[in-house]
Parts: sequence; structure tokens; C-alpha cells
Amino acid sequence: MARRAMKRLAFTALSLGAALAIGAFSSLQSPYRGFDKEVILDIPRGAGTRQIARQLAEAGVVRSQWHFLAARALQPSRALQAGEYQFLKPATAFEVYARIARGDIFYFEVTFPEGSNLFDMAHILESKGILPGAQFIDAARDPSLIKDLVPEAPSLEGYLFPATYRLTRHTTARQLTRDMTMRFRRAWKELNPTAPVHFTVTLASLVEKETAVGGERPLVASVFHNRLVKGMKLDCDPTTIYAALLERRYRGTIYRSDLDSRNPYNTYQHAGLPPGPIANPGMKSLAAALRPARTAHLYFVARPDGSGGHVFSSAIDAHNKAVAEYRRGQRKTNH
Repeated sequence: MARRAMKRLAFTALSLGAALAIGAFSSLQSPYRGFDKEVILDIPRGAGTRQIARQLAEAGVVRSQWHFLAARALQPSRALQAGEYQFLKPATAFEVYARIARGDIFYFEVTFPEGSNLFDMAHILESKGILPGAQFIDAARDPSLIKDLVPEAPSLEGYLFPATYRLTRHTTARQLTRDMTMRFRRAWKELNPTAPVHFTVTLASLVEKETAVGGERPLVASVFHNRLVKGMKLDCDPTTIYAALLERRYRGTIYRSDLDSRNPYNTYQHAGLPPGPIANPGMKSLAAALRPARTAHLYFVARPDGSGGHVFSSAIDAHNKAVAEYRRGQRKTNH
């Protein structure tokens, strides 16, 4: 009888143990969400499994520390990655463990459009809550990151390549500008350039700001190239705007005082290219500046149809006629 009782006790213990094991394993596979708002958890470098488990449990990402420790014990060969992790929805302990093991780190994505200047970029960063705009402007005004390639660069304007970047909350303005200038270096190398860097990028920035029509960029570049050869002023409106931005007096439109400004960036007052780029050009504008179309054009003005295209002319009479047509179109639109 005693032997039968011992067997029953052993069987009961085994059954209870199996039930507990099944329950524990089931809880590891059961999604959990112990938080109301999104959780962004920063796992520092060198953090051990117990420290990570404690962070996750305290944030409500896993039910308890042992859930994460158990998931780790069942897959011990995977290394845990430091960084920031975003948690939004219920997840199993296995899913949480897998994310940290593969380094599924949380990033901000920010896109800088082609033709953005450093002030535009600062506004984008600040409006998204990623970086204070003033910090980015300070970093962008330091040309040291590009001085080896462009000794004459007055700032990083023109060399902050417009693209989409991934940032963490720890990314500094200096780190971002380094990434952007590195992206520029790759783009520049890809173009197989045969002209000086600073001249080309400055010209490309004017082309970028004057037209959004890709097919027109070599034509716009040819106009500026032809005027430079003849010693004519470029009379480029975007340079006047940039001069006003630098002096913190731009009011959303160009005034006579802007055209009369003696700022070195104002190409209505100074022949030749401005001292540096006025924006950050993309690949098409850089390519156009490197290889302008072969034309005799010296002038261009926007088409009156609002298409974004331009009328190009080689003689002043033809240009004046195109300007008059543009103004008539503007009056019709306004009425």
C-alpha cells in the first residue's frame, strides 16, 4: 500500500510539474502589454541579461523578469544588442527577446528635400522634435568636415547631401552633419567629376533653386555658364533670398532693398558665382553643373502657364517678350 501511495504521489508531482511547465511555457508565448503609451527603452552598452530583464519588466514590456530570463535561457547563443527600442503593442517574451537579439533599434527617419538650405534643414529637424535648429545651424556653419576636399568652403552648405537619414535620440548635430557630408562624398565620387568641387557645387545649388524640372537643369546651367564666360552678372533671385536669410531679414518676398544689398551672395550686385552654395543640390543638379547643355542662351523666365517650366532666350529682345508674356499670364491668374 505504501508503495502504491508513493507512486501516486510521484505521479501527482510529475503531473503538477508538467502542468506548471506547460503553463510557464504558455505564458512565454502569450502576448503582454503592461503600458499605456509607447515605451522607448534605452539599453546601454555592456548591460547584462538581468539588467535588461529588469528594465523590460519595470517598463511593462514583459510580465516579469523571469519571463525574459526564461526566453534567454531557451536561446542562449544569441547576443543582446544595445540601443533604443520602441514598444507599441503586445508582444510575447520570445518576440521581445528576438527583437533585442537582432538589434531592431528604434530610429527617427528624416528626409531633406533636394534644394534645402541649412535653415530649411534646421526647421525640419526642430519641427519633428529631433534636434534644436540652432544646434544644427551651428554645426553646419563649421566647414571642417569638408575642408580636406573643399578648402575654400565657408560652411557645410552645399555639402549636406539631401536624402533620408536614420537618427536616434542620441544623434548629435555633429554626427548628423558628418553622415550628410559622407553621403555627399559618395555622390560626388559617383559622378566622376572633372571640374573643381566648390565651383561645381555652388553652380549646382543655383540650378537646383531655379528649376524643379529635371530636364531643364542642363539648360539653366548653360545660361549661368554662358553668363560667367561673358562676365555678366547672374541676376539669380535665389542668391538674393539667401543673402537676406544670412542677414536675418528675409520677409518672404524679394524687395528692392534686397536687390540693392551689397551682400557678397547677391548676384544682382556682384559678377561671378557667390562665395559658396546657397542650398544643397541633388544628383541631377550636380550632373547638370558638371555637364551643362551647349547653348547660346543667356536668359530664362518662367512660363506663364504655371507648369514650372521656363522660356530660354539668347537675345535680350526675345527675353523681354517672354517676360511680358509671363506678366500678362500672372495678371490673368490674379484676376
